[in-house]
Amino acid sequence: MDSPHDPSVAAEQARARLHEEIERVRTGVEEMLAEQDGGIDDAELRRELDALREDTRLYVKKRLGKSEKRIDKRIGKLECRIDQVEQDRKYAEWRLHTNTEAMLDGLLREVRAIADLLTRSH
Repeated sequence: MDSPHDPSVAAEQARARLHEEIERVRTGVEEMLAEQDGGIDDAELRRELDALREDTRLYVKKRLGKSEKRIDKRIGKLECRIDQVEQDRKYAEWRLHTNTEAMLDGLLREVRAIADLLTRSH
């Protein structure tokens, strides 16, 4: 089930876009830092940037986990609904078959009764 509407495909695409955006921001920050000749220690800025990157990674991981749980819950509900619809369909088929069989049995009895009347009158 790798259609464009597949939740796992959508999640993977969102994950890729998010990582691209994180990398774009990181590159921008690094370029900005390279352009500045301020008195701030590069090692300290690198540590802050690494801490920010780690915080972002943890945030993304947490959000993805929540999204995956929601998607799994939805999929579970859909699977239950599909099972219920399948049971309803089987029951409807059984009912249709049973009612048709009963109707045909009734018609057969009526035809036999008519045939019996016709054979008696001759």
